[in-house]
Amino acid sequence: MRIIAYQSGAGTALGVMDGTDSFIPLADAAPDLPSDLVAILAMPDGLDRVRAAVAGRTGTQALADARLKPFLGRANALWALALNFKTHIEETGLTTSRLHPHLFLRTAASYVGHGEPILAPHEDVARAFDYEGELAVVIGRGGRHIPRDRALDHVAGYSCLNEGSVREYQHHNRQFGLGKNFEASGSYGPWLVTADEFGDPARHRVKTRVNGVTRQDAPLDDMLFDVAGTIAYLSQAYTLRPGDMIAMGTPGALHPAEDDVDGRDLSRQFGTFKTPGLVHMRPGDRVEVEIDGIGVLCNPIQGDATPVYRMG
Repeated sequence: MRIIAYQSGAGTALGVMDGTDSFIPLADAAPDLPSDLVAILAMPDGLDRVRAAVAGRTGTQALADARLKPFLGRANALWALALNFKTHIEETGLTTSRLHPHLFLRTAASYVGHGEPILAPHEDVARAFDYEGELAVVIGRGGRHIPRDRALDHVAGYSCLNEGSVREYQHHNRQFGLGKNFEASGSYGPWLVTADEFGDPARHRVKTRVNGVTRQDAPLDDMLFDVAGTIAYLSQAYTLRPGDMIAMGTPGALHPAEDDVDGRDLSRQFGTFKTPGLVHMRPGDRVEVEIDGIGVLCNPIQGDATPVYRMG
């Protein structure tokens, strides 16, 4: 199944995709089920009840007419991994533990849904605003001290994720969390693909395109720490909850083509690490993250219009 959340009146409703162009409103198919996906995941048989409710039904609403929202709403925990792709480690020259994943947290307010604008910081605040195409893992069954060989049994499904990162704020100090949590700076979606449909994460690949140019393209088995190992590690310290999400890290930039002016001109980069092939996200851009077996997450980039407070 592919489950979406969409704007419905003053609230958010859930739907199940029927093909690529239409969906079945869950409230029509199963009015007794919650309209919150996290609440459904917390039910022992929640996804099974959704699957049974939509069996044999056809889509009644066009996806093109819906405004998609983050399908997890205000989830309990939104974890993320830093420096988890070997190509990204190589291009930054940064060091990281080869024994333990490098984890941090993001807030729900830092994410928007498919099709919604990602907000680029005002240039007086920061200019090194980078895309990061990633696999998102959503926990369906919680637990503590989960063994590695049972970890994937706890996964409800997967999604695409763009972890917009404000590099200047990452480097203000050793705790770079603020640079990962600017308002509406990242996105995930367009839907949750259930684990039975997606299969083994290592057999897929992630691509990121900016204005139609492919900037990242890597197999998911290039990760230093895989999905099962990360879940097992997290659960040693923390009881995973249904609806928790883990962003699995991003690959390095593709080497730019000879005629790729934007990708080859390092003077247009404002981050600490100058990387051929990297471009910063700017208002007016369109960024797509594609994972085969899931689909394409697409967002326009818009300038943050919040007035900038001038200190002093």
